[in-house]
Order: sequence, then structure tokens, then C-alpha cells
Amino acid sequence: METVAGNQAGANEEMAVGEQAGGLAVPIVEIAMGKQVGELAGAIWLTAAGEQLFWGVGGHQNEAFGRQEAEAGSPVMASSPNGLASGLITRASQLSCPTSQTELLHQNEAEFADADYPPAFNCCSPLGEFAFNIIATDADDDPLSYSLTGENSFYFTVNRTTGNVTIRSLMDREQTDTFFVTVGVSDGVYHEVSKEVRIILDDANDNRPMFDPPSYDIHIPENTTEDTVLCQVTANDPDDGLAKIVIYKIDNVVPSDGIDLFSISNRNGEVKLAGSLNYTSKSSFYQLKINASDCGGLYHGKNIIQSSTAFASITVTDVPDLDPQFINVPYAVTVTENTPIGHSVFKVRAIDPDKGVNASMLYSIQSSNRPGLFEINESTGDISVKKLFDREELLDIDATVMLTLMASETTENVHGTFSSTVTNMKITIGDINDNKPKFYYCTVKLCLLNTEATSFSGDINEHSSVGVSVTGLNIFARDLDQGPQLSRIWHDTQEIGPNATFSLHLEGQDKDAFYVSPSSATSEAQVQIHVNNPQDVDYEEKKIMIVEVVATDISCMDCCSTATVTIQINDINDNTPTFQHETYDIEVKEHIPKGTVIATITAADPDTADINYITYRLLPDSILKYFNVSPRTGTIKVVDGQLIDREVSSSFYATLQATDSNKHVGRTNLEISLLDINDMTPNIPRESYVEFVKEGPGQSLSLQIHATDADQTATNNSKIQYRIESSEFSDNFTIDIDTGVLQNKDQLDREAINPLLNGAIVLNVTATDMGEQPRGTSVKVTVNVEDINDSTPLIKERKNEFFVKEREKGSFVGSVFADDADQTEINNRISFRINDGSFGNFIIISSAEDTGGFIGNMSVDPDVELDYERGQRLYTLTIEATDLGQRKDTVKVKVNVLDVNDERPTLPKDLTWHVAENTTGLGVVGKIAGGDLDSNHSLVYELISTRCYCNATMGPCDEEWFVVEPTGAVMVNEEFQVDYEKCTQVLLEVQVVDIFTEKGENTSLPGKLAISIDDLNDNIPIFMIPDGLFVVLTESTEQGMIAASVSAFDQDSGKNKVIQFSVLSVEFIDTNNVQRPMDKIFSAETTAEQNHYKGNIRCLGSLDSNLKGKYLITIEAKDTGNLGATTQIEIYTIDRSYRVGLRFESSVAEINTNLNHIKGALSATTKSFVQILEVAAESTDQRTSEMTVLGVYFIYPNGSAISSDTVEGILQEDLYHANILRKYGLAYIVSGGIEVKEIDPVFLVLIGLVAGLGIILAIMITSLVCTQKTYRRKLKAAKAMNTAAMMKTESHKSRAVLPGTNKYTMEGANPVLNLKIDEATDLSFDEEGCCADRLGLDSLGYNADLNLTEKDIMPMMVIEEEDEENGSDILPDNKNTEPLEATLAQQDKNKASNIGESYDNPAFCTTDL
Repeated sequence: METVAGNQAGANEEMAVGEQAGGLAVPIVEIAMGKQVGELAGAIWLTAAGEQLFWGVGGHQNEAFGRQEAEAGSPVMASSPNGLASGLITRASQLSCPTSQTELLHQNEAEFADADYPPAFNCCSPLGEFAFNIIATDADDDPLSYSLTGENSFYFTVNRTTGNVTIRSLMDREQTDTFFVTVGVSDGVYHEVSKEVRIILDDANDNRPMFDPPSYDIHIPENTTEDTVLCQVTANDPDDGLAKIVIYKIDNVVPSDGIDLFSISNRNGEVKLAGSLNYTSKSSFYQLKINASDCGGLYHGKNIIQSSTAFASITVTDVPDLDPQFINVPYAVTVTENTPIGHSVFKVRAIDPDKGVNASMLYSIQSSNRPGLFEINESTGDISVKKLFDREELLDIDATVMLTLMASETTENVHGTFSSTVTNMKITIGDINDNKPKFYYCTVKLCLLNTEATSFSGDINEHSSVGVSVTGLNIFARDLDQGPQLSRIWHDTQEIGPNATFSLHLEGQDKDAFYVSPSSATSEAQVQIHVNNPQDVDYEEKKIMIVEVVATDISCMDCCSTATVTIQINDINDNTPTFQHETYDIEVKEHIPKGTVIATITAADPDTADINYITYRLLPDSILKYFNVSPRTGTIKVVDGQLIDREVSSSFYATLQATDSNKHVGRTNLEISLLDINDMTPNIPRESYVEFVKEGPGQSLSLQIHATDADQTATNNSKIQYRIESSEFSDNFTIDIDTGVLQNKDQLDREAINPLLNGAIVLNVTATDMGEQPRGTSVKVTVNVEDINDSTPLIKERKNEFFVKEREKGSFVGSVFADDADQTEINNRISFRINDGSFGNFIIISSAEDTGGFIGNMSVDPDVELDYERGQRLYTLTIEATDLGQRKDTVKVKVNVLDVNDERPTLPKDLTWHVAENTTGLGVVGKIAGGDLDSNHSLVYELISTRCYCNATMGPCDEEWFVVEPTGAVMVNEEFQVDYEKCTQVLLEVQVVDIFTEKGENTSLPGKLAISIDDLNDNIPIFMIPDGLFVVLTESTEQGMIAASVSAFDQDSGKNKVIQFSVLSVEFIDTNNVQRPMDKIFSAETTAEQNHYKGNIRCLGSLDSNLKGKYLITIEAKDTGNLGATTQIEIYTIDRSYRVGLRFESSVAEINTNLNHIKGALSATTKSFVQILEVAAESTDQRTSEMTVLGVYFIYPNGSAISSDTVEGILQEDLYHANILRKYGLAYIVSGGIEVKEIDPVFLVLIGLVAGLGIILAIMITSLVCTQKTYRRKLKAAKAMNTAAMMKTESHKSRAVLPGTNKYTMEGANPVLNLKIDEATDLSFDEEGCCADRLGLDSLGYNADLNLTEKDIMPMMVIEEEDEENGSDILPDNKNTEPLEATLAQQDKNKASNIGESYDNPAFCTTDL
């Protein structure tokens, strides 16, 4: 069995030779799916061998072809020169239907010809392009006819004469991958030769992978482990081969920091968790943009990859993994003592940071420094009094109760335990005044505060001065209540009242002799009683005095205590001790040993009470460090011999004082002279010597050391020698032993000296005297070796990278350190500066280190705020350390800017979404995607307000159609139904909140989301009530004429409100109300108006003029959704009997020019619609005057018409419009249409003779009248000139003397102007002979009578001289050339607003003056 392959490459179907399809062998042609219309698809050929006809399918060389016999004598296909060159099949990968070029061959020999593989057609061939050619020959040379048949032949078009086949339609493999066409040829004699061809379509990559479902919504707990499969996405591609294989990847993750948290299998679409989630510190919502791509394929001649995307919304749910937290800590409150049991004093609150869980709390008191006083409600956290308490009993704990509180969650956490937290609470016990002041016995060593005392005793000398206190009382007053103090209650500072303030006063018989202090006190006080009246305190009068001390609580006058005080009065002594000599001289060696007696001096006192009770004392007190006296014996001894120094003081002066028992004092003077010994050490007057010398060569030191000795001069004890004590640097210096001149031996080096010494070399120089037991002293000589700038700063690299938070002005960044070997500040002082990289954002401040060297502290400029989001995030600074000698060192450091959540979240602008009306169960309409420049943020969306655009007005919404979720998802509210006809737009005002904001605004500016409600076609068209009736004239109807119109509107919008009118039926109702159907003699034409659609009902032809009645037309208005409504209109018909003929004595051209004015006058007078059918001349005879007839119908809105008699009667009553019509030539009215008759010539001649006689008569009468008027005018003008000649020249003007003349006065002035004219100068303009001149131009509407003689005196108007030849012309635009014309012109000005229609008066002539 041989097989036939019809495609060139990649054939996907085969068939056996001779396989039958409808009785014929079917050749197979495989065509690549996506071939462009008109592109070569394949070839069908036929050949002959004897009387048999064979067919084949063109393809590759060496391929087999099937055969089938053809009818003998039938036309056969002719061969092309190269065999099958024109019959080859090509393929393309464009998304278009392939076609095949078929060649029918007729050869004498039954053999096959090979063909080369040709190039493909243009991939972008348009419809109608040549596809292939059917070539056939007939031995009889009969004309051939070609055809393509079959149900799929519509893909091609064949020229029946030439056999050319072109592209007609496209093909799609996804709809069908194989189909059949039948190719046929006929000579018109024999049967048509036809063959059925099977076409196989190859695939092209013309389809994208499509996700099913199109989106994914996943909820996972935050503790989901890594590598967990979250979901599996699936996308299908209907293409074949590589184009069917789908590869998955994640394009984007929102927020972007979640890009590393998720992964996807590129083959099976499994989405897995690749990192850890955290509901609190990370985002609680992620949106994955997943891409599905095929493996590519040919399409439009190019290898392309098709892809699509889907979104996976991953919501992270919270789990209980955080401990609770107390809020608004620390807790402190004040509770007064004796507060009732159960009284609430404070309420604490703890929250669960797990926001998605938000477990409830149980509260408890864990411990207290005074248990049992307070309790807590375990559910509410309300702390209340459990037991009555007295503040004074809690003074051991400073009246402060400390509670340790615990808050525990009621649900287990992820670890299976109940999370808890503790905090401390301070309760200060407030005082109330419930204690009175009391007295206690209290000494320095003993204070009995537990026992109240009511009696005390003391003593005082008689006649003590005012204010002297009684001794030995030891009275202590105390009030246990709390005194005034500042206390913090609920974080507010307040003063606790004067509960412990009390007053003191004396009572008793001796109260006037004393007073008590203090007079008032708070909490406690040491009470003293003082002498108030010394005369009352007399030992001889009273040896004992008694007073009562009363302590009274200020805020409670009934609360007081009393103590009795007994005072013993002491006697006094009034004699003074005396010495034998007023002055005593005493000599003593310096530095005499301690305790040596230098003298004994006593005093005598005659008081017997003072015997052996006199005490001695040396004054001043400064002498006591040298000498002292025995208080009882008066013996004077040496206290400190070392201080008795002659070199310091050669003598001492003192006063010896003797005091008896009554404190009476006697005095004598002592003069003590000192004897010298060798006891002085040489004295160097300067404590130290400081000298400066620069380091380096050529620098020398010369310093004079000077010492003195206070011993007696010119003795060995005062002679001094100098030496340098051995030290580290002593060998570098030398000193003269006698003069004390100190010098350096060699040059000095500052850097060789320990830096801690600050360049100072300290030498000890001794000065020793030469006396017995030589004494010496030393002095410190500091030689400061001055530094020179010979060293360069060196930066110590400790840390070269720093971090600083954004938005913190002046914040510290870090420090750099540098040192300079030079040892003086002027040379080693280092200043830092930022050379590069700062961009003005950082400053550095230099300071010295305590341990040496200098530090440069870098900070953000106080006037600059770093911005992580908009500014630079990494700065590389070049730091330079420079000493004052401009020696420098540099280092580079990095400063990293850290992000702080300080950016205000933002919302996209001008959001506009669309939602179809009647939507329910839609779920998420869309998602608002806010933004936040901060790297760490968590956004929550809130709906602020909703406004709706209803009835062309924006205002509050009656129904909340949409709900905004915290995630930003906008949901359709299931409680309501969205209705476009109620409101066309909903404007949501939303904001987004960043709950991680650390500083600044955490809310965005309000954003607007406009949700446009898309209209569905759910409303039928509504007809509008037509204005008036519709009338049609049967005789004037013609095809296309508008006979009526209807209007309708649809409450939907857009294309849904587009209406199309059509005529459903037509019925005629005659005057007898008989109704019968009619053919559709009317059609409807639709036009769009501003807010509705108009349907013009047009006639399809002329209507039957013999029909009288009305047409009943049923009209349908249908919108694009096939929703329709119907209405009926009535069109009234008017017959010929109502036709009126109007004859005008004007030409057709004149009538056509004034036709609108004529029509307007007719409509105004008849109050009807005027339908003018024709305007025609009544006669074509040139010898008669032109007559024009108008054929008119006068129709009322109710469909009725009026006859010619009615029209004539109306015009006879309405003279105003009748005159207007006569102006345009209306002569008379006739009934019916225009009738053109033959005019008798004799009749025309008679009419001409009568007209001629009339004209002659008119001329004669006119000439006579004008002659009379001219004579009168000139006569009166002569009178006016005569009068003017007698006028004074000063009133003359340079104008003509009189109208109508060229006469001037001698001065060239017009004497008529500006004068009062009497009757002698009256020109008689009001003569009855010219009454026709009184007619105004609007005489049809007014009866104007111009009377110039109503006043005797009247100013004349300026009148130009007249033109005799043109005096009869009335030109509205010319100047007034006649007196009457000027006067009428003035009247016309006054009545300009009333001028209407007017006509010319042929009898008017200004020359009649």
C-alpha cells in the first residue's frame, strides 16, 4: 500500500492511494496553520494517459501520488513547462488561513513531473491577493469554466474564466485542523471534472497561555514554614508542539521587599514560600505577578514567545507569638486615706501586639510592699480599694504602696503557653486632716515621739535681754498629718493641703513676760520660749515662772494641745576681776620647747561667790597657737615652740582676760619679746622658676636662682651656696655655686622629652646656709623646651564606615582621630575638615582628646535633613587633618544613611474604574495601590466619604454601593444593587495609613477614586409626546418628503441608548371612520438630537389625493439590545377643495423675492400654517401686464383647512396685513388652482386704451396742482426775504437766506435761523391744499397730523437749498432738502420706535411747497 503525503514538511496526516471520499479518491494537502490569505498552500494536478485522467498532489521530489480515472473526453489540466512548478505547496506561520495553488495538467503521456520547492508567499499578503491558478486545456479548444465548491470553498475566490484563485477568508487551526475543497473545470459540453482536496492545517504560535482561574487568593499564617506549597497556578495554551509547553515565573512582587519570599516551579506552577513571614514587622499582604510563557513558535514569519500574566494575592494572617504589653505606662496615682472599700482608683490596660489575634487579657496583682490594701478586676483591669487604711500607719513605707501587676492572655500562644507581662504601679496615699498637733520631749540624744508630754521645765537668768531663750526646755511639737508638698497624681503636679500646719501661742499668768517661737509651723517644730519683757524676769520678784504653750491646728480650730512650762529664774553676779599691772614685759627664746612656763599672772575679784571661780584667757585667739594660759592659775606656757619664730615675728602682744562666775571681765596687756637662734632655712622667694627655650641648635638658657636667709645677716647662718640635684636631665645643665646662675650645656630636643611632661624639664636646685647645723632649701626649676613644627599629623584608622539615620538634623555620625608628634598645641593642634563627598550635608568639629591627639566629630549639618528616599544613601567623605603649619594627612570614610519611616504614604491620582450596573456578587472591583517611599511600611486603607453623581448633580450617596477593605480592595456592597439609572458615578474619597510610621504624617492626602457605572441595556426606549398634529397634502407629496416626526429617548447611555425607528404598519381611517390596512407607504429615518433621537416619517411616494381622512402609523423605537417600544401617530390629509389661488400684479421673480414676507403676512393674518404649492405666471402674453398666481393651502394644527372665502373675509377685516399684501401686488383671491386661459386680443386693446387715458388725465391734474403750489411757495419765499433784509447783521449766519433759493444777505448770513418768526413770515406749511403731505410713512398704522401753527413762535430748522430737478425723490439716506421733508424727518425721529410696515404715497411731492 503506497501513501500520499501532501505537505512539504512535518506532515501530520496520511492516506492510502485510492482512498475514497464521496466516491472519489481524496488527495491530501497539508497547509501550515497561520498562512497569510493569498499565500501559496499547495498544488493539485491532473494528467492523462490514453483515455484515463489522473490527479496528484504536488510536494517534494520522489514522493508518490495517487491516481484516479477521469471521464473520457473531459477537459484536462495542462502541464506547466517545468512540470509541477506552479503546483507546489508552501507554508507560513502567520495566523491566517492557508490556500493552495492548483494546476490541472493534460499530457499525452501518463507520467509525473518533479518540481523544485519554491519560496513561500509574502507572510503579510492581504485579502484578495492571488493564491494559485487552475490551468486546464481542452483538445477542442472549448472555453473553460473553473470552480471551487464544497462547504469550505468560501475561504477562496476563483475567477471562472482565468482559473485564478485569490484569498477570501482566514482560517484557524484551533477551530478546525482539516477541511475539504473541491476543484472543478468544465468546457460546457462534458461533465465537469472535479476532485476533492483535503487540507491539513499546521499550527502557528497565535495563542497565549491562559490562566485558569485568572487570579488566585491565598491566606496563610505568618508562621508558615519555608518550602511550603502555597498554591499551584495553571495556564493552558491551545497551540501545539513547543508553543503548547508553558513555563512559569514570578515577574514582580508587591511590596518589592517580598521578592525573595516566594518561588515558583517553572514547569508545574507550584508557588512555594522561600522565606519567613511576619505579620507585625513585615507586610501582611503580597501580590505576585506570575508570568506564563510558551516555548515559542512561528507567527507572522517570526519566532515569538506568547505570554500572559495572573495575579496571586497572598494575605498573611496573624498568629499569637508576641507577649502582651501594658499601655500608657508608668502607672502612678494618689489615693487618699480612708477611701471606701470597693472604690475604683485606677484602670490599667494591656493589649495583644498580635493585631490579627487580639486576645483578651486577665489581670492580677503579683506582689505589693503592703499586701491586702488593693485588688484588681481580672477582666477589666480596674484597681479598687480592698481594705481601709490610715496614711499615718504607712509612714514606714513613705505612704507609698507599690504594686506589681501582671496581664496574661486568655488564649494559648503558638508555643502552647499563656503569654504574660508585668509592670509596676505606684500608689501614693493622700492625707486628710485627722490628727491634732502634740508635744513631745525631744533632746539631741533622745527624742520620745511615741509618748505625748504635757509639762516641761527650764531656767533663765534674771534680767535677760529680749529674745534670750529659756534653756533646758526640749519641747518638740508635731502634727502627723502631711504637710504641703508637691505630689504627682496622674502625671499632674498639685499641692497637698495644709493638714499639718499649726500655730503656737502662750497662755497663763506669766505669758506677757515671754513669747514663743515659732508662732506657726508645719508638720513639726522645736519650740523655744524667749524673754519678751526683761524687767518682769526678776529673781528677787519671782524665782519660778509658769506659762502654757498652746498648739492649735489651723484648719481645725477645735483640735489643739497644751503643755505647761515651769521656768526657774537664776541670780546674777555684778563685780569685775582686776590685775596688778596694766602691762607685763616677758622675754623668751624662739622655738622654746612646748610647755615651757614663761610667766604666771593672776587677778583678784572681791565677790565672795567668785573666790576660786575666776577663769583666765588669752586674747586674741590668734595668740593661742603660740601661748596659752591656765584658766584657773593664770600660768602662761608655750603651746608650739616651732611657731615662735623670731624671723617671722620678733615679738608678740596679747591681752590676758580674767572672768568671774558672773561673766564680769578684767584685762591686762602682755608684751613678749623673742631671742634669735639659728633656726631659719634659706628662703627662695619664688616657689618655682619657669623658663622657656626653643629646641634645636643655637638656643641657650641663662637663669638666675636667688635665695635669702632670715637669720641674722653677716653670719654663717645667712650665707648661701647653690647646687643642682641629680635627675634625668640634670646633666644637661650647670649652675654657679655662689651666684646661682643656671645654664644649659648642649642643644635641647622637645621630642626626646616624655609627651606627658608637655616639654617641661624639672630641675631641683638647692640653696644651703653655712651656719651651725646647716639648713637648706630647694626650688623647682622648670625649663620649658619650646616646640617647633617639625612633625606631620597622622590619622589613626579606627573605623572608616559609619551609619546615621535620615531626617535627624545635627545627629552624630562618627569620629576620626589624628595625632602630631609635636608637643605644643600651636604645633600639634589638628583641625579636621571635609574636603570632598559631603555636598554640604555634613560638618566636622575638632577637639582635643584627654588621652592625647585630636578627634574630629562628624555630624549632620544642623540645617540639613538627610533623605533616604530622595537623596544620596552612601557618602564617601575625604577627611583632612591639618596642623597650624599646614602639614596634613587625609583619610576616606563611608557614611551610610539609614532609612526611617518618615515618608507620608501616597495614593495614585485620578483613579477611574468601571463597574457594570446591576452587579451583585462581583467581589473585588479593584485594588487601590498606594505607595510609600519608606523601605519598611505597612499600609492600611480607609474610606473617608462617598459621593454620587445622580441626576446630573454630585452629592451624598443614598446607598453605599462600595466598601473599601484595609488591604485596598474595593468590594461591591452586597446589601445594595448598583443601578446606572440612579447614579452614573460614585466618587470615593480614601486615604491610606502607614502603621509603621515613626515620624511625620502617617496618613496620605485624601485621594479620589471615581467608579463609573457602566450602563447595561436594561431600559426600553420611551416615546416623547409629539408637538401638535401632522398634516400632509396629498397632491404635494413626493418620495422622501417628511410627513411627520416622533421623538424618543432611552435612559441607558452610550451605545445602549442609541435608538433606531422603523414603521411597523400603516392603516388609513377615512372620514366615515372606516379603517383599512395600507402598504408601507411611509418609512422612518432616525437622526440624533441633543438628548433624544428623532424619527422623521418620510413618504415613499405620492399619496392618493382622492383619499380623505387620516393615516394611523405604528412606529417602533428599538435600541441596540433589541429592546423596543411602539407608538402610533395620526397624519391628516387635505384635499384639493381647500386650495386657494392668490393673484398678484407682480412678476414671478418679484414674488419669489418677497415670498417669505408674503408667507409671513398670510400666516399672521390667518393664524394658520401656510403651505405654498407653486408660484406661476397666469399668462405668457408679453403685451399684458404680468400676473402671478400662488397656489396655497391654509392649514390649522387640528388638521382642518380654510377655503378661499374664509381667507378673503379675514383679509377684509385685517387691513394692516391686507395693505402689506397689496404692497406686494395682491389683486384678488380665487378658489382652486391656476388656470391659464387664452386672452382675447380685443380685450387687451381696450384695456390698453383705458390705461392710456387714465395716465394722461393723471399727468394733467398733477401739473396743475404743482404749478399752483410752486407759485405759493415762491411768493412766501419772497416775503421771507423781504423780512430778512431788515434783520440786524450781527445775528446773520453764513447760510442760504431761504430754502429753495440762492439769495444771500450782504453779510452772507441766513436771517431765518435763531429768530422768532411771526405770522407774517409763516410759509403756510399747514395749508389744506397740501393735506397729502401730512401722511406719515406709517400712515396705515397711525393718523399723524403735522400742524406747525399750534404755536405762534417756533424755531426754524436748518434747511439746505433744494434741488428742483430731484425734488420729488424721497431718499432716506440723503439730507432733508425740503422744509416738509425736514419736519417729517424730525417727527420720524420721535416715533422711530413705532415705525412698522409702510408704503410709498405716490401723491407726495415736496415741490408742492
